[in-house]
Amino acid sequence: MAKLQDQAHGQADDGGWAEPRATALLVLADGTVLEGTGVGALGEAPGEVCFNTAMTGYQEILTDPSYAGQIVTFTFPHIGNVGVNDEDVETINMAASSGVRGVILHTAVTDPSNYRSSRHFDLWLKARGIVGLTGIDTRALTALIRQKGMPNAIIAHDPSGSFDVEALKRQAAALPSMDGLDLVPMVTTAQRFDWDETSWAWSKGFGRQEAPKRHVVAIDYGVKRNILRLLADRECKVTVVPATATAEDILALRPDGVFLSNGPGDPAATGEYSVPVIRALLDEKIPTFGICLGHQMMALAVGAKTAKMHQGHHGANHPVKDFTTDKVEIVSMNHGFAVDRDSLPANARETHVSLFDGSNCGIALTDRPAFSVQHHPEASPGPQDSHYLFDRFVQLMDDNKR
Repeated sequence: MAKLQDQAHGQADDGGWAEPRATALLVLADGTVLEGTGVGALGEAPGEVCFNTAMTGYQEILTDPSYAGQIVTFTFPHIGNVGVNDEDVETINMAASSGVRGVILHTAVTDPSNYRSSRHFDLWLKARGIVGLTGIDTRALTALIRQKGMPNAIIAHDPSGSFDVEALKRQAAALPSMDGLDLVPMVTTAQRFDWDETSWAWSKGFGRQEAPKRHVVAIDYGVKRNILRLLADRECKVTVVPATATAEDILALRPDGVFLSNGPGDPAATGEYSVPVIRALLDEKIPTFGICLGHQMMALAVGAKTAKMHQGHHGANHPVKDFTTDKVEIVSMNHGFAVDRDSLPANARETHVSLFDGSNCGIALTDRPAFSVQHHPEASPGPQDSHYLFDRFVQLMDDNKR
């Protein structure tokens, strides 16, 4: 087992000094075992281990449905120090179990120090059912992921430090790859609902959209709240429908535009039932905007392909170039699959590209009023460089109505 270099020694029963017993383990599919101190929920959880480089917004990250089935490693060491609150949640489905399976931290969680905090991070993790581990060298784990890709693993927390390590190794080795997994059913809404909450304002909190001029139907593959708020900010009535909604269901709502949301898992797997719906909506030439998983499935709907990434993109400091403006933006990202630009058809023009690895980050269709981006222009957490994309969507709807 990998030992903790910064863990304090305890006194053994015989008066000598001994290594304290680990209360949490991360067991990778290749048999590597990392020892740490447990936080959050007790028990075991399987998942794919990724790393996130954001320095703020841990609550938004851990409530982002796009992380379903994953164990998030934070590269920033101080996580939990500002506590949690009821306003920074991103999932719309609080009744569902947390999509995130586990969290890995370098430094022990401290008492919160922030006027907005309403709860200790550790208590919140317990309530959300998220298993946590602290006290390991997250830089070394990040380097491992960069070298070998995102591994499957079991994260386990037991205050007694009693683990069946061999059994955990077998469980980790038997976990299925994220390739081929449709995880949207565990995060999508069960029924249609309307959304009218607008963005948070200092000293005022969230507002309400009372005079909408446009109607947007948002297909929920794991949508984040701030996406819906930014649509409401722009005088849009927003109707959220389940991922299983048919094209007929959506067209019956007479939308001015359709939004394809972010979400978890393999887009090709979700696309088995979503792509025919998206294709039918595109054929109706309804203005359409997709983000993240929605971007990938729009690409699939016009004949492109997607592929699993080596380490994925997870963070709030990713540089992306917008070819339509020739500007570079710093954006928030969270995805483990990407659109294969070489498979894009002639009617899909590449609009954005990652300056980290050159992967595709956006397309626009030349024969239909539709575009999509791989990154998260709504931020939460992250910079707001790409908020203009929501204005672009509004303009598309307004132009289509003329």
